[in-house]
Amino acid sequence: MANIVAIVGRPNVGKSTLYNRLIGERQAIVDNISGVTRDRLYGTCDWNGKNFTVIDTGGFVRNSEDVFESAIREQVHIAIDEASVIIFMVDVTTGITDIDENLADMLRKSKKEVVLAVNKVDNNRRSLEANEFWSLGFENTVFLSSVTGSGTGELLDMVAEKLSEEESALPEIPKIAVVGQPNVGKSSFINALLDEKRHIVTDVAGTTRDPIHSRYSKFGKDFLLIDTAGIRKKSKVHENLEFYSVIRAVRAVEEADICMLLIDARNDVGQQDLSILNLALKRKKGLVILVNKWDLIEKETNTAKEFEEKIRGKIAPFKDVPILFISALEKQRIYKAMDIALEVYENRSRKIKTSELNDVMLDVIQKQPPPAHRGHHIKIKYVTQLPTYFPAFAFFANHPKHIKESYRSFLENQLRKHFTFTGSPMSIYFRKK
Repeated sequence: MANIVAIVGRPNVGKSTLYNRLIGERQAIVDNISGVTRDRLYGTCDWNGKNFTVIDTGGFVRNSEDVFESAIREQVHIAIDEASVIIFMVDVTTGITDIDENLADMLRKSKKEVVLAVNKVDNNRRSLEANEFWSLGFENTVFLSSVTGSGTGELLDMVAEKLSEEESALPEIPKIAVVGQPNVGKSSFINALLDEKRHIVTDVAGTTRDPIHSRYSKFGKDFLLIDTAGIRKKSKVHENLEFYSVIRAVRAVEEADICMLLIDARNDVGQQDLSILNLALKRKKGLVILVNKWDLIEKETNTAKEFEEKIRGKIAPFKDVPILFISALEKQRIYKAMDIALEVYENRSRKIKTSELNDVMLDVIQKQPPPAHRGHHIKIKYVTQLPTYFPAFAFFANHPKHIKESYRSFLENQLRKHFTFTGSPMSIYFRKK
């Protein structure tokens, strides 16, 4: 089950400040990848052992000063459809407004888990005033100040308690999500794969609101395709269509083992592409990049090698990812794309024998040991792979806290050089021996 938490509410109640606090400033609950600029729309949070994606709906409403009430209501509808838990944010300094009551009404009628967050409660007088918000009828209500951070722990406790730990009901086969911006050819790609003989496709039960799941089993391959292409146009409001496609893509990333990011060969890699890519990396999902519509590019002006280098420059520092040039329309290399995705699936679940790992890596470390810290020589004595669903390694050392980030990158590069982990993010931990 994809755990998605959406922050909703009218403009200027402090949604983005809370969002930044949940995903950014509280270092303890954030999985940071160096060199990744945090996106203002969605990020990951870890609390009480629950890992989830937080979405700030405020980031999708432009001109928030004069936004239409209907646009905000539309967003709440989408959040009700797609999120696991909804944080409904209100502002103690303005009291209960008509829009608040309207949104509260919608949320109460939905069967979704809602936590009411009364914001800007930062002194005793406001604590008393905040009590009027109990009249909105939400059992889970918390008073907080997203600026100072008071009350956010209590809020996260409530949210984490409501998130499911149940395993996905999807079959235990590789789950591959096809993600990317609108009009890059996701539908064409999936249809090209599946259309040949329709009887090989069995739809996995799910509501129409879920990303569409199609099972592919032929040529000795068996996997589940998660398609985010079928966005229902719920509204003519551009922002909400964008919001809907993003929240749909986030859910697909959450459910998948491997993400295939489609980009249009005629465009550059966009910010939204990088956001989806970074989310996949943060969630330790395997990654394949497909450059679609390559048949439309004049080869004299643009070579695949140049285009590939450009992409690798943009996605740095994570460069160990397969990039393939395809044409969904012409069915060029679409089956090769699936072969590569399944290879990445293997790489992501690859386990290295401890003896082999130590033979290779201790030799590497001996030739290039970590730099000394204030005269202390750092010795790494032992390495083991951790029993996680993605590649993670623990290096045991006498002074683990003093090993520099650059040496961590060096070890990751060496692991990638000696063992095949292409397309899969990895984690490296230093522990006291």
